[in-house]
Amino acid sequence: MEILDELAVHARDADEKSVWPTSSWQLLNQLGGLRWKVPKKYGGDELSGAELLARYESLAGACMTTCFILTQRDSACGRLHAAGKEHLSDRLFPALVRGDAMITVGLAQLTTSRQHGKPAVLARMEGDHVIIGGVIPWVTGSPRAEHILTGAALENGDQVVVVLPTDVPGVTVGTPIELAALQGSLTAEVRCDQVRLPLDWLLAGPAKLVVIGERGGPGGLETSCLALGLARSAIGYLFAEMQQRPQLEPHARRLENARASLHIELMQLAADKTGMVTAVQAVRARANALVLHATQAALAASKGTGFVRSHPVQRWARQALFFLVWSSPWPVTDATMSQLSSPTEQQAQVQPASAKHD
Repeated sequence: MEILDELAVHARDADEKSVWPTSSWQLLNQLGGLRWKVPKKYGGDELSGAELLARYESLAGACMTTCFILTQRDSACGRLHAAGKEHLSDRLFPALVRGDAMITVGLAQLTTSRQHGKPAVLARMEGDHVIIGGVIPWVTGSPRAEHILTGAALENGDQVVVVLPTDVPGVTVGTPIELAALQGSLTAEVRCDQVRLPLDWLLAGPAKLVVIGERGGPGGLETSCLALGLARSAIGYLFAEMQQRPQLEPHARRLENARASLHIELMQLAADKTGMVTAVQAVRARANALVLHATQAALAASKGTGFVRSHPVQRWARQALFFLVWSSPWPVTDATMSQLSSPTEQQAQVQPASAKHD
């Protein structure tokens, strides 16, 4: 059995159980996934662009939970490498590439989460230390992470990014949040009670807007390719059912045409480093709509059987809801809501005349 097929076998447990998906993570390591984002200097593959996105898309189709955890780990790895702090890279990457340690990211408080009140995490500089206080609201894999790459706001509005060891005094990892899906991601709040970090752990800042999200802002191309991977699983189910129920064929082909078209557009954007933010966000909104349509179409086709907890289509439908809230800045949310509230326009988006079934 191929590794992706084995991951699919474990996908239900990874989604439903609030425990670390050990078997899935081991399979990911066998697949080489823990090397994808790590710099070559430390034994990694240092992948980026279309090649990395294609691997995420395939992985999301097999196990969305595992892929989500990996993207959060890889986001931290990418930022760590980009910061150019070799003393931290030398310290952390060797164990990360072997799978002996876990790092994750907790930056939503500076990008998309809790943006309408005072900063959720505050910092102050004090001699050769930075003092961190507050609650990091969304930290995936935090109960298993030795380090969290996170950010905080200073009193003057500047920001800092630090690598936060989870075993230092003042750090408390909360109980995993009960989510509608992806329970195995062990996403939790992390509380910092005046944590004193030596400046060796400072990754960036203080500076204005030191946290820059993925290309296109938070929820860029990486998030869109996971939506396409999940949609592909649902569409694949429709094609399998089509063999016994030919009446499903026009629906399956329309959805697949839309997926294939979006896949091509996403890969083109990944290759075009000068692409506009608005184009990246437009693809994200369309990917949101497509994954909702595809998973709900699969659920409709499965009838009552698909509503049973053991059936994968109900899992896909629940997981698709995550894209409505995951790293979704207002332009993406606004475009998604426009599509969802305009059925005629929505139908046009999933029936591109130029797309062909592959």
